[in-house]
Amino acid sequence: MQLIHWPESGGGSRVLAGEIEIADSFLQQARGLMFRRSLAEDSALVFQFDGEAKRDVHMLFVPFAIDALWVVENKVVATKRLKPWIGLGRAAADTLIELPAGAADDVAVGDRVALDES
Repeated sequence: MQLIHWPESGGGSRVLAGEIEIADSFLQQARGLMFRRSLAEDSALVFQFDGEAKRDVHMLFVPFAIDALWVVENKVVATKRLKPWIGLGRAAADTLIELPAGAADDVAVGDRVALDES
């Protein structure tokens, strides 16, 4: 499975992450990246929800920076670089994606992202 990015401005798609972990249980979603030492360079943690609602991200017990994407129907509605230990972010989303810091530098609000199962 891969996470693919399509810029709103056009041009080709690119792979944001080739190793995808889906946080699909309550416990996985509550834990997120807490207590991990790092997030591999080509990986992403994806939280998929039943509908759009405000989604919070905190960096308590996360000792490394990440990029967070809030997505509604595959369209990026917010992005934020979160600092280790103290970062906070909140936006409405039906999908939340956490990537290593710098992986989403070229992702902007309005771009499209989607999981590709092939």
